[in-house]
Amino acid sequence: EVQLVESGGGSVQAGGSLRLSCSVSGYTYIRYCMGWFRRAPGKEREAVANIDSGGRTTVISDSVKGRFTISQDNAKNTLYLQMNSLKADDTAMYYCAATRSRLGNCYAIRPVDFGLWGQGTQVTVSS
Repeated sequence: EVQLVESGGGSVQAGGSLRLSCSVSGYTYIRYCMGWFRRAPGKEREAVANIDSGGRTTVISDSVKGRFTISQDNAKNTLYLQMNSLKADDTAMYYCAATRSRLGNCYAIRPVDFGLWGQGTQVTVSS
């Protein structure tokens, strides 16, 4: 059974840091795109950042550029999201997701193309 399991969320004061992890089990995609998404209360789901099987990263959300970093450890089958200088607006449920990618990159991959999702981990930032 394929599983994506997020961890690392919690409550933190503004200006603090958290590192989210997404453990992948049950499958091995050779060419893929993986991403972090978030959904804040009352808002639409937002793509935060993605990374492909070649390690190329893209920070999608302008509001987190310069503060969030996506990375992966292939040996551990784990995806990470390092979040620094957290703001109250970063409060949301964070999800990791994955999809096969024919070309091994995230170009033209839409949120609806992600077929595998984790259960989410809550991040709460107090001001």
